[in-house]
Amino acid sequence: MSDASDTLPYVPLEVYEGTSMTGGDSLTEDLNLFYNAGDIAWMITSTALVLLMIPGVGFFYSGLARRKSALSLIWLSIAATGLISFQWFFWGYSLAFSHTAGKYIGDLENIGFRNVLGAPSVGSSKIPDLLFAVYQGMFAAITVALAIGAAAERGRMLPAMVFAFIWSTIVYDPIACWTWNSSGWAFQMGGLDFAGGTPVHISSGAAALAYSLMLGKRRGHGTHELNYRPHNVTHIVIGTVFLWVGWFGFNAGSALAANLRAVMAAVVTNLAASVGGLTWCLLDYRLERKWSTVGFCSGVISGLVAITPASGFVPAWSAVVFGVVGGIACNYATKLKFLLHIDDSLDIFAIHGIGGLVGDLLTGLFAADYIAHLDGFSEISGGWLNKHWIQLAYQLADGVSGMAYSFVLSCAILFALNFIPGLHLRASEQEEIMGMDETEIGEFAYDYVELSRDVVNGLETEAVPASRQSPSPENDLKPDDIEK
Repeated sequence: MSDASDTLPYVPLEVYEGTSMTGGDSLTEDLNLFYNAGDIAWMITSTALVLLMIPGVGFFYSGLARRKSALSLIWLSIAATGLISFQWFFWGYSLAFSHTAGKYIGDLENIGFRNVLGAPSVGSSKIPDLLFAVYQGMFAAITVALAIGAAAERGRMLPAMVFAFIWSTIVYDPIACWTWNSSGWAFQMGGLDFAGGTPVHISSGAAALAYSLMLGKRRGHGTHELNYRPHNVTHIVIGTVFLWVGWFGFNAGSALAANLRAVMAAVVTNLAASVGGLTWCLLDYRLERKWSTVGFCSGVISGLVAITPASGFVPAWSAVVFGVVGGIACNYATKLKFLLHIDDSLDIFAIHGIGGLVGDLLTGLFAADYIAHLDGFSEISGGWLNKHWIQLAYQLADGVSGMAYSFVLSCAILFALNFIPGLHLRASEQEEIMGMDETEIGEFAYDYVELSRDVVNGLETEAVPASRQSPSPENDLKPDDIEK
């Protein structure tokens, strides 16, 4: 009796056995025969979803800041996309994912996407180099967007962009190489990082801490002058929604194919985000007896960050633990900036640095071999669920080394930039008073910011009180309430 599949119009994929760096000659060969069209479609979709996260970062950061610098934070996020997309094409991809990479960094074999076409990628034989390159390019871009939000309200745009290009080259690319490239030391050690706990979140969080330290505190920090709430909570919600939706491409896309492992990654991503949001919200309610929208959104991001390195390794039930622990850890980590006397204005280190480290460590506890094998071929020793006790040490080594490397190198880059004419990091006091939108962008997120200044003619006053958060022009025109 013949198998029913024998009657289906199915053409099996050809096995790639060539040695050509491009995968073959597209004029004489069909390079598509090595890949499943569903995998390629899913990965193109995931690439777009990760791209959607970048304006999400911009809106999230913008809403947290004061309105006079709201547009500059959106600009930084989208400008990072353009800059790092070029850097990735030029040499970033080659430094991170060249097939002939070393333990710490790749070579320039693929500079300018040279020979990047149809051969199976370093990440997975299920997709070609070219698709893997554009997908990973979005990871590089969003990592920089997360980090340079630390320039909020007092950092100049040009030095931030120069820092972004250098940082991506000598910090992000090596960390991505040692974590995800099969030649990397952390990969060979046995470290597990499915979607970027160390390369994306820990590295960006540590860089943001360094940027905040080197920039110094905002004018009026620690006084009533900076006693304000986020200027636009709606922006924060919009940013959170973009991030939450995009994270499905970020985590589930990291399966690098359309399979059950990607589905499980999507399940745990959504569950950790949901539980993280509720956890942070409850922690805030305990103190203020208010159901904070900002708190819920912050918790959602914390849960998403925590589950990122684990998303393709852990069972669905463990996502509840990731959400709870991630939400609690990041909530309390917001107090670290006071202990360190650093003005991390957007709590980037607390959410991404600490959240990423928590996620790395929890991965060492809950990683399960049968979850990784849902793609049909991946084999891991697992974590404590599989009684593989040493995995927690591997995760700690990977996370701590990434954090230390990013922080030290970020400080060094910023220190050097400050001595280059025209690249001093911080705006002048007068520019800070006027706001980064006016002095650096020349445009405003809200037209009544400019209108109110015309009416009051440069009057310097206190920040808008918490009770006056409505963005209506008639409220902002009163001199005692106009924001600096």
